This record gives sequence, C-alpha cells and structure tokens, in this order.
Amino acid sequence: MDQYAGAAAPEQLERMKQLADEIARHSYNYYTLDNPTISDAEFDKLYDELTALEQSTGVVLDHSPTQRVGGELLKGFDPHRHLSRLWSLDKAQNVEDLRAWNQRVTKAVSDWNTKNPGQPPLPAPSYVIELKYDGLTLNLTYDGGRLVQASTRGNGVVGEGILAQVKTIRSVPLTIPFTEGLIEVQGEGIMNLSVLEAYNRTAEDPLKNARNAAAGALRNQNPRITAERKLDAFFYNVGHAQGVSFETHRQMQQFLIDNRFKVNPYVTYCDSIEEVEQEMTRITEMRPTLDYLIDGAVVKLVDMRTREALGYTDKFPRWAVAFKFEAEETTTVLESVSWEVGRTGKITPVARVEAVELAGVTVQNCTLNNIGDIERKNLKHALGTRVFIRRSNDVIPEILGKADDEEGQEIAFPTECPSCGTELEQRGAHLFCNNKLGCKPQLIGRITHFASRDAMDIETFSVMTAEQLYEDCEVRDPADLYALTFDDLIKLERFGERKAQKLLEAFEKSKDRDLAAFLFALGIPNTGKATTKVLADHFGGLDALMAASEEDLVQLPDIGGIVADSIVSFFADPLVKSSIARMREYGVKAEAEQRAVAVGAADSVFNGKTVVLTGTLPTMTRDEAAKKLEALGAKVSGSVSKKTDFVIAGESAGSKLTKAKDLGITVIEDEEMFKQMLGE
Repeated sequence: MDQYAGAAAPEQLERMKQLADEIARHSYNYYTLDNPTISDAEFDKLYDELTALEQSTGVVLDHSPTQRVGGELLKGFDPHRHLSRLWSLDKAQNVEDLRAWNQRVTKAVSDWNTKNPGQPPLPAPSYVIELKYDGLTLNLTYDGGRLVQASTRGNGVVGEGILAQVKTIRSVPLTIPFTEGLIEVQGEGIMNLSVLEAYNRTAEDPLKNARNAAAGALRNQNPRITAERKLDAFFYNVGHAQGVSFETHRQMQQFLIDNRFKVNPYVTYCDSIEEVEQEMTRITEMRPTLDYLIDGAVVKLVDMRTREALGYTDKFPRWAVAFKFEAEETTTVLESVSWEVGRTGKITPVARVEAVELAGVTVQNCTLNNIGDIERKNLKHALGTRVFIRRSNDVIPEILGKADDEEGQEIAFPTECPSCGTELEQRGAHLFCNNKLGCKPQLIGRITHFASRDAMDIETFSVMTAEQLYEDCEVRDPADLYALTFDDLIKLERFGERKAQKLLEAFEKSKDRDLAAFLFALGIPNTGKATTKVLADHFGGLDALMAASEEDLVQLPDIGGIVADSIVSFFADPLVKSSIARMREYGVKAEAEQRAVAVGAADSVFNGKTVVLTGTLPTMTRDEAAKKLEALGAKVSGSVSKKTDFVIAGESAGSKLTKAKDLGITVIEDEEMFKQMLGE
C-alpha cells in the first residue's frame, strides 16, 4: 500500500505514478537491456521531479524508484517461508558424471513411457544450459504484479527476508506486467568484477572478492551499504506460478524477459548430450572473459512435463545437474604454520601462505589435516618454499605438496598445547590436549557446539557470546549456561535489557529439545547426528542410554566397537555425569521424540525389523518412507549388515543393494509392493 496516499491531490498522485512508471521503463532499458533511451540529464530531471513531489506531499508510492537508495538501519531479518521449495542441485564433477546423469534421465524417461502406455509419451531428452553464478540466491515474490518480498535461499524451505536490500538492485523490477497471480522468481545477486574494481579504488576497506561482496551486502542490515555496492542480478526460474504455466523452458524464459527480468544472454539449447559436453568446454574457455564470477554451468531438461514426471530425490531435481569446474590450482609460498585447538582437544595445523588470487578469492590460509598429512605431502621441510594449492570445488583451500625440490625450514611439531601448555598426546596421526577442564579453546568450542542449531539451537548465541561468558561469567560447562541470570547478563558489554532477556528466553526454549539433539549437543566422541538419533530412538530415554554396556550398543545398526567404547567411556566420566545432572535440575528434559504410532503397527511385517532405504522411490522421499516405517515399529538404518531384515531399493540403488543380495536379505524393489506392505 502507498504511504500516506490520501495526503496528495489526485493530479499530484497521478503525476507521481506516471513518473514512477516512466523511470522504471528507462531503468529497465539502461540496467537490464543495456540500451539507454534518454540521457543521464533527462533521467535525473524525471527523478528530481518525483523526489520533489514526494517531499512536498509526504506521499511515497510503494513501487517508487526512490526506494532503491536504501532506507534506515534494520533491526534484523524476519524468516520467510518460500511458496515452493528451492532445491539444491546434484553435481557432476566431470564428463563421466555428466554422462551418468544423462543415462539416469534417459532410463527414467523410457521407464515412464513403458509404465504409462495410455498417456502421450515423454519426448526424447533435450537440454538447456545456463551459467552457474557465484553470488547469493534470491527468491522474489510478486503479488498482482508488485514486488512484495525478497529473500535468501536459506535451507530451501525458509529463508531470510531481505526486501529492502534487494530493492537497491536497479535491474530488479519493482513492478511487472504480469498481474494475474502470485509468483516466485529465482535468480542470483552478483557484483560485477568491474564494479568491484571501481569500488576498491576509493574504498577505505577494500572488498576481497565479488561473491562475498554481494552476499555480504545483501545480508547487511543497513540497505544503504547494499546500495553502495551497486549490485546486479540475473534471473532464471519461476518457482511458484499462480495464473501462468509453461510447457518448455523456452516459454518460462520468455515470460521472464517479457516481465522485465534480467536474463543472461548466454542460454544454450542442445539436442544431444554430446553437444552439452562440447558446450562445457566452451564455457570453461570463456569463463575468464566474463565480468562476473561463475563456478560452473547448470544443465536442465527443456520439457516441463518430463521434469514433473521425473520429480525429485530428497535433495535434488532428477531433471537437472550442476557441472562444476575443476578446482583451480596455483603455487605460492608457505610462510608459516600455526596450531589451533578444537573442542575435542585435537590440535589442527593451519598453514599461512603468501596471499594469492585463486578462482576469484584471495587465499591466505590453508588447513592441513594433521602431522601425518604434513609428512605424507613432504611438507616437513617446506617453510619458505613454493607449494601447490587448490580450492577444492572452488571452496576449500588445500595444499597439495611442494612445487620444487628446494628444502626449506622445518615445520616444528608442538609438544605442548599452544593454549594451555599441557603436554600433548599423539593418537594415530593426530595430536591431542587432554586438559579438558582448563584449556580455554576446548571449553569455548564445546559450549559453542552445545548451543549450535543442530544441537540445543540456542538462538542469538555465537562463539563471541561463549568467549564473553567464559571471561566475565566463568562459564566453563554447558550446564553453567542454565545458571545464568538477568543480572549476570545485563552487566556484560554490548548486552542491553532486550538482548539479555532474549538470550534467557533462548536458554529456556532449549530445555525442550529432544533427546537426539541433546546427545548431539553433548559432543560424544566419534558420534554425529545420525548416531545420536539411533541412540535416542532405541533407548527412548537418557537414563537407559547412560546405563548401556558396550555389548548393548554394538547390537545397534551402524555402531561398532570403537563408537560403543566412546559412548560408554563418555558417560562413565564423573564430570559428564555431574554436568548432565545439573542440566536436568535446571529443567533440561532431554526426552525422546514421540512419534505417532500407525494403526495396525503391532501386526505390521515391519514391526521390530531393521530396514535400509536405498536409491530413490518414484512417489515418496526417503524421509517420508522412513517416517512411515518407524510409525509401524521399524528401525531404519543407514547401512546393510547381517542384522538387516529388509532393504527397500528404489531407482539408482548402488552398493547397498548389491550387498543385500550377497547376504541374502529380503529386497523390495517394487514401490507398489512396498506401499501394500505399509498398509496403503
């Protein structure tokens, strides 16, 4: 709704609407089509007239171009639930992976046509190739032709609302001609390399790379900073469409163009996978000439009906794949190695290298896994020499080895903890500090992990919060968090009343987290989320688990002797017992998640059985299948063993299916039969 629309005379309001539409048209020609139709002076004259009218009347149209400059500092980002899920993409690291994806697609199309003789057959696969941008995914919502929300991808279901920031991107239309329904349009917010270069010439704090510059600007709570970055955006998909439908990707692309969205001029259509492979080579060659970062290309099927028929796995559409560029490599000088202490006491070497640009990012630090990794890569005497480095999948800096035979200075392996001075113990290829009670990085790491999203999910908590509580409130154990009071927090630096109260509320809310999350939060050695879920599901209560023996634990799927020993030793520790007891006294429930029990579960063939899901089912995800099985009393495992009773195998089932057949385990490969066994 327009602000204070009643305060302007009708003729003033009409003129303001005319100016807004005219400026929008000229902006589209300039920023999207790169084809200006008036001079800058003429554009400024229109803009100044609109600004003057807004100031004199106090009226600001909700689609006014003056709203692009950025408003006041925002308090935070509100969550936004997408109308349709934003999917991740399966990756093809090379041509072989691309061909394997195409074989799956071709087989799926053939199978569908065989199984649906009464329907028009799906066409032979044809492909569209688009660039894979290295920026920040944007999801724009238009209602009745007006931009009403913009958000980040988030977890694909819920993102963060960044409407004020996105409005500063001049190639994003605030209104579109399509007014018949509610739509969501996906694209990528980017910073052009030439814009980054110009920005850095006068910036007090130069930006390191275009990707972080774009992502940081769009997630900055001050839209004025976003506006200063002069971001751009390309759009490529209509995710949710009300009042419009498409038969092909070409139609959808034309819809975007017709509605003034900026579509990259590079979009290539191919009739064969061989043509796609050739195009991948061409994109790789043209990559250095582009004025923006890309980290690959996206290959999709053109026909929309085929996309609907092939559907999705748990994570990815079956009808699309991202072709990732090979990791870029270069050489630089290994300057030093420092040693960092993790929450488990593990000491990790971190290499500092001479700053070098690699795939659009300035690399200075590279993680070395352990002392064994240093020796295996012949880096023991490499300080001051040139080494090969690579960004694996354009993300993680990695040292591959020495670039020449020159012998440099020796990397000294520590004998004492760099934080607390405790003598280190070597276990295999790793060094450990055993001072669990007095080593600051370990304590802060454990507390931060305990509060993390997949653990106790304590909102607003960060590693900086953990450090502050360690220093000023003597928090040394997760249980100490629940003893904190308002008076403890309000005296801390940068803690006002609202922040203190919100953190206390987050502590209180975390007390209701289920048993699996609580066990993961404890940081039991050698266990992750999958294992803690198995433990919670099997024992159903904390006391039963704490009393379990190694013999009890190894009976469970995916738990061997080492993991069982870690769990028993952990709960035998008096310090752990004391911490858990204190948390329970403060009201931490740590109760197993209560699942609905399906009618007839006691009589189900799956009741009390161990079931493994592998491959992809045509009409349900693995999570959906797992929940249905668990409701019938089944235990769903992630690996096949002699203890497995059933294996449910969908399309593209691999080694688990082979192993099940070798062991003589009952395999169900027909989804209809599986549904009948579920009682559907």
